[in-house]
Amino acid sequence: MYILGISCYYHDSAACILKDGELIAAAAEERFSRKKHDNGFPHHAIDFCLEAAGITPDDLTYAVFYEKPLLKFERILLSALGTYPQSIGFFRESMIAWFNEKLWIKSQLLDKLKIPAEKLLFTEHHMSHAASAFFASPFDEAAIITIDGVGEWTTATIGHGRASWDGEGANEIELFGETRFPHSLGLLYSAFTAYLGFRVNNGEYKVMGMAPFGEPRYLDKVYKLLSVGDDGSFRLNMEYFSFHHSLRRTYNQRFVDLFGPARVPESEFFTPKTHPDRDGAVARENQRFADIAASIQRATEEVIIKMANYAHERTGSRRLCMAGGVALNSVANGRILDETPFEELYIQPEAGDAGGALGAALYVYHVLLNKPRKMVMENVYYGKGYSTSEIRSVLDDQQVPYEYIEDDEELLSRTVDTILDGGVVGWYQGRFEWGPRALGNRSILADPRRPEMKETVNLKIKFREPFRPFAPVVTEENATEFFEMGKYAGQHTPRFMLVVRPIPEEKHSVIPAVTHVNGGGRLQSVRRQDNPLYYGVIERFGQATGVPVLLNTSFNLRGEPIVNTPENALNTFRKGALELLVMDRFLVYKDRVS
Repeated sequence: MYILGISCYYHDSAACILKDGELIAAAAEERFSRKKHDNGFPHHAIDFCLEAAGITPDDLTYAVFYEKPLLKFERILLSALGTYPQSIGFFRESMIAWFNEKLWIKSQLLDKLKIPAEKLLFTEHHMSHAASAFFASPFDEAAIITIDGVGEWTTATIGHGRASWDGEGANEIELFGETRFPHSLGLLYSAFTAYLGFRVNNGEYKVMGMAPFGEPRYLDKVYKLLSVGDDGSFRLNMEYFSFHHSLRRTYNQRFVDLFGPARVPESEFFTPKTHPDRDGAVARENQRFADIAASIQRATEEVIIKMANYAHERTGSRRLCMAGGVALNSVANGRILDETPFEELYIQPEAGDAGGALGAALYVYHVLLNKPRKMVMENVYYGKGYSTSEIRSVLDDQQVPYEYIEDDEELLSRTVDTILDGGVVGWYQGRFEWGPRALGNRSILADPRRPEMKETVNLKIKFREPFRPFAPVVTEENATEFFEMGKYAGQHTPRFMLVVRPIPEEKHSVIPAVTHVNGGGRLQSVRRQDNPLYYGVIERFGQATGVPVLLNTSFNLRGEPIVNTPENALNTFRKGALELLVMDRFLVYKDRVS
């Protein structure tokens, strides 16, 4: 039985395929189109999934879309009518987009796949999110929270999932708590993202990175925009926002009057805290922005903690699953097990809209068809990989000098030697990752002990803002030595780089390049069985230095998706200050490449 899951036309488009309940392949369209956050029809991702499964569309049992477009269309229409006349431009542009493509998703899918209409199903957006987390988790029962910008009407849910591994019981997800548009925690955070000079749906993680440079001095003003109940229910004061009647502005002049002038996009960011020698008017203004970022981040965390406490109260479960774009807020995630009664936490690694494709397929298999649980998402290596012969062919065609290393030990030694010498390594192995994080198959690796690596990788390799933090990657058995893991130790969430944990003060000077200004790090813990070569690099570096930790960041340039093909990897290698590119078993040194 093959089920194809598909998401598109809002945020990140994607496709995935299940075979008898097991995930075979999953990928976001952006990896193939090279358009970051591509939300168009996922032609390439669908073709990849079918190819990976070795089937044609005729072999599909079902294809399933991750939301119900007509319900979303209803929201667009009613929102436009309810905010007339401000919504005239919003209505005009929305209708063009909907009548050009979005309204015809059913016919587009049928045309692409050439399957009978009865094989095409639709699930609700937040049910897809819920299923993507719960049915990929190791749990047979768990509380569930989903939070994002908006689906059809829903912006957040609280629920409970139950599942059977032996087929004896029913599989079900009950979403008993719901928040509806325009009241949205995700859209609130996005309004501040725009105000702070970053792109909505692209720069929210930059706000999270900016927040530790400030203090939540504006929290009282944030709560003028947001009211929260003890159960985590929330409402926005819509007098401050424009997103419900505008496609271009998320906040209005009243918002600006409350918080002051907005930050100019792409402007330099430094504060008296980061650059004491530049303590002037610009630095003080940047400090205001950092304080505002800290305030919206703190409010977001407080809402999520209240939702989690209420979910525990209603379900009595000791386990929690999460999905939706807001579930990628790794700072908030790092507080959940510390400050709620939950003992275990599982977050879908592709928590955003792309992950809805997986959730839709899992929902059909487990709930609609009532098939028993089959899989746990132990790792994320479900994207496309390239064979040794394919990589060799690209290197030869581009006349790139290389060495081919057959022996694992020599490959690891040569890689670690480059890192020890202060070089930065592009690490390209196997199938690319499912989700927004580079978790060891499309990564850039460097020495975390060197403070200068933070600036080197940000400015000379990634070409991005200097305040952006880097993730540490550590062997799972050594994680508790370098991070205050608490209840997160040994769990899945740290393996997916989805949680920030405090770094003990005595380790700040040991791994300064991955210790953020707040003393924490968004770690990835690695098990040998999940990625032996990647684990081996970290282990070998630890044997040489006593520090089994590396700096890990995504293998891409600013504004580009993470690399997919060998050609993508070579292009990024040439443009950035990388010393060594490791592709499969091929070593390419920068000083030998013209």
